[in-house]
Amino acid sequence: MINMLQKSKIYNVSSNKSSDTVTSQSWPIWMIWKRRRYVVAILTFFGFFNIYALRANLSIAIVAMTAKTEVVQENGTVAFIREFDWDSKVQGYVLSSFFYGYIVTQLVGGWMAAKFGGKHVFGIGIAVTGALTVVSPFVAKQSVSLLIAVRILEGLFEGVTYPCVHAIWAEWAPPLERSRLAAIAFSGCYVGTVVAMPLSALLADTLGWESIFYVTGTSGLIWFVSWCLIISDSPSKDRHISQAELKYIQSSLGQQQKGRDIKHPWKSILTSMPVWAIVVGHFSENWGFYTLLTQLPTFMKDILQFELGATGIMAAIPYLTISVTTQLAGHAADWLQERKIFTTTQVRKIFNCGAYMAQTVFMITAAYLLSPVGTTVCLSLAVGLGGFAWAGFGVNHLDIAPQHASVLMGLSNTFATIPGIVSPIITGYIVTTPTAFEWQTVFFISSGVYLFGCIFYGIFASGELQPWAVDRSSRESVEIEEKKRGSENFAYTYD
Repeated sequence: MINMLQKSKIYNVSSNKSSDTVTSQSWPIWMIWKRRRYVVAILTFFGFFNIYALRANLSIAIVAMTAKTEVVQENGTVAFIREFDWDSKVQGYVLSSFFYGYIVTQLVGGWMAAKFGGKHVFGIGIAVTGALTVVSPFVAKQSVSLLIAVRILEGLFEGVTYPCVHAIWAEWAPPLERSRLAAIAFSGCYVGTVVAMPLSALLADTLGWESIFYVTGTSGLIWFVSWCLIISDSPSKDRHISQAELKYIQSSLGQQQKGRDIKHPWKSILTSMPVWAIVVGHFSENWGFYTLLTQLPTFMKDILQFELGATGIMAAIPYLTISVTTQLAGHAADWLQERKIFTTTQVRKIFNCGAYMAQTVFMITAAYLLSPVGTTVCLSLAVGLGGFAWAGFGVNHLDIAPQHASVLMGLSNTFATIPGIVSPIITGYIVTTPTAFEWQTVFFISSGVYLFGCIFYGIFASGELQPWAVDRSSRESVEIEEKKRGSENFAYTYD
């Protein structure tokens, strides 16, 4: 991450060159529970775990809710009846309804976190979503319209979580540890999907589809109680933090703690092509991701003829893949920049465009194969390689405008939520029979979006600090500070 024109002390555990020097860690690395910033990261990981479990549960549940079940009628005849007689179009609206609310609160979430604290907004967003999930079975049995309304409300409350988590890192994450702390937290998204899909299928088979909502919703509420009891809004308010860790975090953040009331140059942001490259890149990745997140279980059941239990397991494989590649890509991207093998711009374009080109190929291949093994492998690679794209556009906000990164994330994620709304509806109108040709059309559309994202990002993306993102007063104050203290204790931080 780039901390624009901000200075951070370089701490040396064994050095006593400066009286201001503090140790970067006061406990052995394996005693992670003693380092409160990593406790925050782990609890945030489980927060995102629940966020995606609450988001992905319906894609499995709807398969069971709309499946034909054998019913023996009073006259002795056997009939196959669906509990919810929803056609593919209705299912598309139900699956996409979450994102109607989710798209509204992206920018709002960042503002609320700055005003009320990231801990509170993040926790309440997940807690309310969990509570609404628990009542979803009752709501669904009343009417499909009411279920859609509840899913929209869930989206509204989950929408604040992604942007507001930056407020948590602003308080807790030292500049040289932001990448690893964020990686721990955000990997919870994919692990949550990996666990939720097979678990939901198992619950539907053994306890009925209603249990999916009871278990995932209750899990979110239990997490919220743990979050409130264990995590503090800032290190200074944490009763269990050591003085050494508190001093280390506060000293390393330094002037960065002042940037809460910064004015955002909206005109420059909205007319910047590197910004739109990020937006297009984010949109393209999410199109393929959300298409498979909401539709993959149905596709595997209809075309690949998987049973519901196997569907949950197989549908989780792509997200297991991306949970691994995201970590690998982040370390590889940092290594290439640290060794000066490629510039920041080159790293972002190589990882992003390379991922999209490969995803295009594997998505098209999956459309032609339509075999259980071959298609599962191709779709797993198509989703999994998205982890490399996140080492491109996903951190690019911090390259071009670090002081405005949370706002840029809210902006790009607003546009990137559109696929969650549009893709299931389009799929519902295309896949009506269903036939292999109809599903091939869905995959071809995703391939086209990936290819467009590759071209646009490759042309317009940049890893350089943009002129409109330079805070002149901060730069001048930092230069004065550097002259006072000397360069041996201070350096520009690019971590």
